[in-house]
Amino acid sequence: MRARLDFDRINDTARAVLPALVARWLPDGHREGGEWVALNPRRADHKPGSFKVNLTTGKWSDFATGDRGGDVVSLAAFLAGSTQVEAARNLADMLGMK
Repeated sequence: MRARLDFDRINDTARAVLPALVARWLPDGHREGGEWVALNPRRADHKPGSFKVNLTTGKWSDFATGDRGGDVVSLAAFLAGSTQVEAARNLADMLGMK
């Protein structure tokens, strides 16, 4: 049986390296102040600007569609098309967390 996931710890650890994560996940994006602005890879997005990730909090939104989330785990789940549990496990593995 797998240990219970500590979402807060995973999000805290991911926020510490969030600029590197979004650069990897959304390589077409760029930093604008405290946000990462990119195309939304989950739709036919042709112009950066509506999909943004706050690099401090991990909150993200696609202002064109209303898709949004409040942390890095929800962003990872959205981008991968997975559940938040799957995304949290993958993110913890990626970050070398036990």
